[in-house]
Amino acid sequence: TKQTVWAYSLVDSSQVSTFLISILLIVYGSFRSLNMDFENQDKEKDSNSSSGSFNGNSTNNSIQTIDSTQALFLPIGASVSLLVMFFFFDSVQVVFTICTAVLATIAFAFLLLPMCQYLTRPCSPQNKISFGCCGRFTAAELLSFSLSVMLVLIWVLTGHWLLMDALAMGLCVAMIAFVRLPSLKVSCLLLSGLLIYDVFWVFFSAYIFNSNVMVKVATQPADNPLDVLSRKLHLGPNVGRDVPRLSLPGKLVFPSSTGSHFSMLGIGDIVMPGLLLCFVLRYDNYKKQASGDSCGASGPANISGRMQKVSYFHCTLIGYFVGLLTATVASRIHRAAQPALLYLVPFTLLPLLTMAYLKGDLRRMWSEPFHSKSSSSRFLEV
Repeated sequence: TKQTVWAYSLVDSSQVSTFLISILLIVYGSFRSLNMDFENQDKEKDSNSSSGSFNGNSTNNSIQTIDSTQALFLPIGASVSLLVMFFFFDSVQVVFTICTAVLATIAFAFLLLPMCQYLTRPCSPQNKISFGCCGRFTAAELLSFSLSVMLVLIWVLTGHWLLMDALAMGLCVAMIAFVRLPSLKVSCLLLSGLLIYDVFWVFFSAYIFNSNVMVKVATQPADNPLDVLSRKLHLGPNVGRDVPRLSLPGKLVFPSSTGSHFSMLGIGDIVMPGLLLCFVLRYDNYKKQASGDSCGASGPANISGRMQKVSYFHCTLIGYFVGLLTATVASRIHRAAQPALLYLVPFTLLPLLTMAYLKGDLRRMWSEPFHSKSSSSRFLEV
């Protein structure tokens, strides 16, 4: 029956893969971010004990915290970038492809680093090797970067979707780990603005530009840089001309078991809710380690002990799963691309806001939740 076929399409391998991989990326990226806090704490303690405050702030230089102004203007900047890609894609595609490949190389090296550290620990010391002005790197960092470069080169030569997905996974994990949301207020501003951005460019852009801008930009392939280089240097028809066009790693793509269709999810639909989940994971850990758990002591008296034990991370993660499932069902019903954030943002933010209100944490989470009266080092003791 039609109902059976429709239900079966929801548990197709492409849909299941999209669900599992997106959730795993968010969970892994959030815990990598939390682990970076532990490492920064240890480095700060070592630097304070050995050389005072000389390098006390250097450990956080790679972390980018989004403030309220950036959260408000990020959807505007994303819209401008989308229009540039829509109107001038032919002119900027090679530069954009090269920049994406460089970023994907660095991000995938970050994704591979823990595995390489595990592999090199028995046979190699953790001393850093100097490369002059390029910096100092451990053997694990060199191995992860070398493997990442090899994977990117194979992707450029073959254009295989699985390699593109691997690079997209690295970008997701790196962005979740290195970008921070400081408060629930900034989280609401950012996700609400991106929801409007996503809805406009998916549903209403066709009325203005006679084309679905979001879908066209997300799905159009770019010329392979090797092919462009071959044509520019006039290397002949047999040199660099048989390489495929590249679908850029700005999304996860999984073909179905039959190959008749594929499931696609933009990395923004993973990273932006992932930043919220990373924020609540850090808050859960901060609240757990805070002496006396004073943040939750002001909750209403009728909140049960079981409610108090439910973490914000699990609540928001379940909301993300339900939102992704709802977006999938909506795309099947309407048989058209759906703005995933239209479903992901309400299903993650609303349960989180409700739970924070019931547990008495909403005011603290809304503004500067990690600042205490003692010092900012209290947050680093997570």
